[in-house]
Amino acid sequence: MSVVPHTLTPRNAALLLIPPLLWAGNAVVGRMIADLIPPLTLNFIRWALAFVLLLPLAHQVLGRTSPLWAHWKHYAVLGLLGVGCYNSLLYLALQTSTPINVTLVGASMPVFMLLVGALFFQQTVRKRQMAGALLSILGVLVVLCRGDWQALANVHLVLGDVFVLIATACWSWYSWLLARTQEPAEARSNWANFLIAQMVFGLFWSAAFSGAEWSGFTGLSDVRISWGWPLVAALVYVAVGPSLLAYRCWGLGVQRVGPNIAGFFVNLIPVFTATLSALVLGEMPQLYHAAAFALIIGGIVVSSRK
Repeated sequence: MSVVPHTLTPRNAALLLIPPLLWAGNAVVGRMIADLIPPLTLNFIRWALAFVLLLPLAHQVLGRTSPLWAHWKHYAVLGLLGVGCYNSLLYLALQTSTPINVTLVGASMPVFMLLVGALFFQQTVRKRQMAGALLSILGVLVVLCRGDWQALANVHLVLGDVFVLIATACWSWYSWLLARTQEPAEARSNWANFLIAQMVFGLFWSAAFSGAEWSGFTGLSDVRISWGWPLVAALVYVAVGPSLLAYRCWGLGVQRVGPNIAGFFVNLIPVFTATLSALVLGEMPQLYHAAAFALIIGGIVVSSRK
């Protein structure tokens, strides 16, 4: 196993900025259609559409002679963590938790990245990385409390927050596995093949979760789909943007700079979410948004310096 050097260039930073922006849009859209489709079914349909869209570019990977299938166990784990679990848990968390709680618990991503790397991938956690994690989390807290620290005292953990913790751990493990160089270089160089190999197994997991949802296993009392143009448009967005484009950019970024640095970019999601929500709701951004952005960027810079 080997992990790529931690080199943050402007091009790599741009790659890692795109996924948080698209995932912020995913959170906004997910809240907008929460009453139109069950959460686990939303995740399954999202990835089923993404699979269909990607198939013309990567249909050859489904053949028995594909070199990727020699590592099918690796893809089965990636599909479980990145496609099956992460977004399913986030969509499910919003059924029982508030957006502020979900974002607050998800702000632990850099810490999870550092812990997973240290415990399972023999990575050394440096003081500057811990300092960067603290700065980044501080920036997220500024967004969550809207500049009023007393608002954090009203936060109470519920079952949905536990789901977010599990989702964050899943994504951290997924990101570290992306940095492992198991497959031949020529096999991983084709991003469409690499992603669809994960989606084949991810669809199996997400379909199983959706089936459990409709059977009443998740405890949701009203499991139904309200079809219409708003739902169709939302499904197209989450299939193309947060799924295909974001995962493509995230995979490249993690392989180029390493999971420790990439993990800090995830904390830009609350900032982008606040901005997109302001645009959708017509609310102007506040000064604390700029302060939070500066703190999160500061955390990225501190953690990635030589």
